Amino acid sequence: MQSMPTAFDTFSSWARRTTTSFGELIALHTHREAANDTSGLAYRLKHWPDLPCRARTAPVLRTLSVMSHRAVNRRWIAVTSKLSRTEVDSLLARLVAQDAVTITDLSHFPAVPGARALG
Repeated sequence: MQSMPTAFDTFSSWARRTTTSFGELIALHTHREAANDTSGLAYRLKHWPDLPCRARTAPVLRTLSVMSHRAVNRRWIAVTSKLSRTEVDSLLARLVAQDAVTITDLSHFPAVPGARALG
């Protein structure tokens, strides 16, 4: 025999759904904001870099996979990979040192309203 849910169970379930929904909205907004950032530089992978074992993590490999298909900016990497600022800077420095990326200065391009976001 199954018992009826208590008021606490009902409220707890509602709070979990609401919190999760708000969290997803915040993450979506932050991701869009990072993608629309047209200041700075964009990086696109030219070839797969040599990485030390400690740098072969899932976030780094996912980031490199995306970079092999399209250019992304530093902010996009930081937001989507959840790497620390130091880790992002270290990764980009390694890629530049190995000539593994094509770098585009986005400040030379005017922002176009309604254009598809970078990253």
